[in-house]
Amino acid sequence: MPPSPAPRSIPLPRAFTPLRHGAFRALWFATLASNIGLWIQNAAAGWMMTMLDPRPLMVSLVQVASMLPVFLLALPGGAVADIVDRRRFLIGVQAWVLATGLLLSLLTALDAIGPWGLLLFTFLIGAGSALTWPAWSATTPELVPRDDLVSAIALNGISFNLARAVGPAIGGVALGLAGPEAAFALNALTFLVLIVALVAWKREPGADSRLPKEHLLSAMRAGLRFVAASPAMHAAIIRACVFFFFAAAIWGLFPLLVRDRLGLGPEAFGLLLGVVGAGAVVAGFLLPALRARLDRSAMVFWAALVAAAAMAALAFVTHWLPATVALACYGGAWIAAGSTLSAAAQLAAPAWVRARAIAIHQLSFFGCMAVGSAMSGWLGDRIGVGPTLAALAVGAALAAVAVRRWRLDAPATAEASVTAPPLPRPAAPAAVLSDLLVEGSGRVLEVVRYRIDPARRAEFLSVMREVRRVRLRGGAATWRLYEDVADPDRWVELWAVDSWHEHLREQSRLSEVDRAILARAAALHAGEEPAEAARFLNVQP
Repeated sequence: MPPSPAPRSIPLPRAFTPLRHGAFRALWFATLASNIGLWIQNAAAGWMMTMLDPRPLMVSLVQVASMLPVFLLALPGGAVADIVDRRRFLIGVQAWVLATGLLLSLLTALDAIGPWGLLLFTFLIGAGSALTWPAWSATTPELVPRDDLVSAIALNGISFNLARAVGPAIGGVALGLAGPEAAFALNALTFLVLIVALVAWKREPGADSRLPKEHLLSAMRAGLRFVAASPAMHAAIIRACVFFFFAAAIWGLFPLLVRDRLGLGPEAFGLLLGVVGAGAVVAGFLLPALRARLDRSAMVFWAALVAAAAMAALAFVTHWLPATVALACYGGAWIAAGSTLSAAAQLAAPAWVRARAIAIHQLSFFGCMAVGSAMSGWLGDRIGVGPTLAALAVGAALAAVAVRRWRLDAPATAEASVTAPPLPRPAAPAAVLSDLLVEGSGRVLEVVRYRIDPARRAEFLSVMREVRRVRLRGGAATWRLYEDVADPDRWVELWAVDSWHEHLREQSRLSEVDRAILARAAALHAGEEPAEAARFLNVQP
């Protein structure tokens, strides 16, 4: 008998292709469990507060306590995640959430927790989430190849929305069967699953550096400087802020929309929240096909228009059926824009600063979501839910058109000519000054002197605008360009960094595109000798 053919593996749907990578698959399922745990925690904490202190202010403070850590800790958490081993950092944060959740469960079982104690523990658990998000987002590019990154980010969004649909339901069952202490313990145990997955993850070692680790404050400053000098990050932040500012109106008005306009009760409120999550999940599966037809900028633009149309529909409908369709479309637009914007931010940030840049990106749009949600509530009190949604839908559509010029798919920078001269290199430090060249050396002034043909002055200035961004992205605190008034072909480029070690880190922070830009500037130098580079140490007389 001829041998039977080997069984053929069934290809994964395109939305699931990142799951073929074992490390991502294990961490994705573990993160799904922890996301479900957080929604169990949120549901249990909100319900418990209604028993401890049912005043609306105290109940609303539960959500404030869970979100406030994002504003306080995202940037320093992102900086720490870039400085230390990211895997160990994530394990430590999950251990914190596990211990805090178990302690909350124990105190609740002993009837030793009051309303302010509940808010404190909610804040402490929220701190764990605030520290996890930038580090986990920065880890995703390590787990999948670049071609699968956007799909991986969409799957992370699907995980969050699945958890949002399932977590509160599980939390309600746990509350009904065994009380809030059981729900809190269940949340804590889900983080044990994530810890196990992180321990099993064999992270590829990064490039060794003989330089000491960055200090927290200097790392935060470097992250802010990178974002400030990165047009790609500007586009991701501006587009995210505009989208989430208007789209957040749905979350701010959702309870009133269900109760007053649709005339439904709390059960329908939960079901309609699930509809938003289901729309997001379905859209997540469709995103690979959409990305084959739309670039990132177009994806966010059309998602914003779909969200605006959904808001406009909800402004006028009073029946649950069309409202359900609109909410499903809104959920799909939310994940399409959110995952695409997150991918744009991650692709714009190199590994050394990725967690910090993502933290700043998240801080920006979380702040806009909070302001947009609050503004929608303020307008709703004065002109009504329907007119507020209609006005913000128009604003969302107009804003989407207005910000289209901030492209999320930046054109590639032309590579330097293969005949370009080498980049200018300064002379080695003098041995007599070696003891001064340390982390606390004080500022270092760096200088490059060029000779430029006056006929190429405009071309040189155009390149130097890009050079300025390269220097600032690499950590420069200041940058200046000077032209000799007596000899117009002589130019001096000056920039300063905070310390000698920060100067040494500059080279490791340069991307291939950055090096190409610097080579283009060097190629314009017209002198017989290469462009001259020097370094000066700040000295206090």
